[in-house]
Amino acid sequence: MAWKIPLSDIAMDGEEVDAVRDVLQSRWLSMGPVTEEFEAAFARYLGAEHAFAVSNGTAALHIAHAVLGIGSGDEVITPSLTFVATANSVLYCGARPVFADIAGPDDLNVAWEEIAAKITPETRAITVVHYGGYPCDMQPILDLARDHDLRVVEDAAHAVGATYRGQKCGTIGDVGCFSFFANKNLATGEGGMVVTDDDDLAERIRVMRSHGMTTLTWDRHRGHGYSYDVTAIGYNYRTSEVASALGIVQLRRLAENNARRKRIAGRYRKLLEGVEGIECPFVGAVDKESSHHIFPVVLSQDLSRAGLQEALKEKGIQTSIHYPPIHLFTYYRGLFGDTRGSLPKTEFAGEHEMTLPLYPGMTDDEVEYVCTAIAGAAPGILAGGRGAA
Repeated sequence: MAWKIPLSDIAMDGEEVDAVRDVLQSRWLSMGPVTEEFEAAFARYLGAEHAFAVSNGTAALHIAHAVLGIGSGDEVITPSLTFVATANSVLYCGARPVFADIAGPDDLNVAWEEIAAKITPETRAITVVHYGGYPCDMQPILDLARDHDLRVVEDAAHAVGATYRGQKCGTIGDVGCFSFFANKNLATGEGGMVVTDDDDLAERIRVMRSHGMTTLTWDRHRGHGYSYDVTAIGYNYRTSEVASALGIVQLRRLAENNARRKRIAGRYRKLLEGVEGIECPFVGAVDKESSHHIFPVVLSQDLSRAGLQEALKEKGIQTSIHYPPIHLFTYYRGLFGDTRGSLPKTEFAGEHEMTLPLYPGMTDDEVEYVCTAIAGAAPGILAGGRGAA
């Protein structure tokens, strides 16, 4: 349907068109000089030593776990309240994802105390997700990793530009992973980035990204070799020059667009304050700056999410859910059994979280329209639910 207010929208203009046209006119479309420029700019922006552009965020996560040596018999602790790619990337390596609960409805990130309770002799890594662009409490997680000799992967798919204690998310653990999917703060349609400060890991990422080859097509085109060796198992996780051209322009816009997202999120919080049955998580975070990728709200037990979503749909407002918990998916229940009830806070969020529209071009009037619609619909749904009870 044609939404009056969509869940997300891309902030692009003629500058991106010109960048793509330049790539097409160069007649070099596969990974090459534009990608190298994008990687260098992204690394500078984060303050990271190494950045490698890849085909998507899932590829970034797979490579991250693979270069850390995660394999059969290993366990990786990860949240269940995330997109399924986070856990799938562990399975790709033959390892087992072990799910830890979130902090609660006011903080939808994985809780360090829950991580600590899941550590076993088989645990090799902790994969955190900065949910919605809101940074995890990383210091106690890093302390756990140090005390138990574990590696830390950051799934920063939502968190480009977010900071924790002044440090950019994605540069805090051993390896950081970003997604540039079409709805992300930095959007190239598809694409991702793997970052690290570890020189040894960087070399492994570089080789693994392209079939384990020692030289790339672009290297040979520049006369830097005539052949190549294959030194490790690798994958075709290369990006394209078109995606990198978009990424360069989007990176220049990122700070401004994230600032707009922050202002919109602040307006949401102000307008929804006092609306019965609606809680806005991540209020009053200290030493954290969100990228405000999405705006989640958590509904009370007696406020029907399906009912509210349908009421907003009738007003032309698109909403979503972030996320159905991974451990409840059919495939994961087939692998690990029915573990319903094992992550009560995650399961509550999975049933009661609702994501509202948020994108840089959203106007104050549109935010007010969404909040007015919620304030108008929620009391009737609450009353109906209480009556039925």
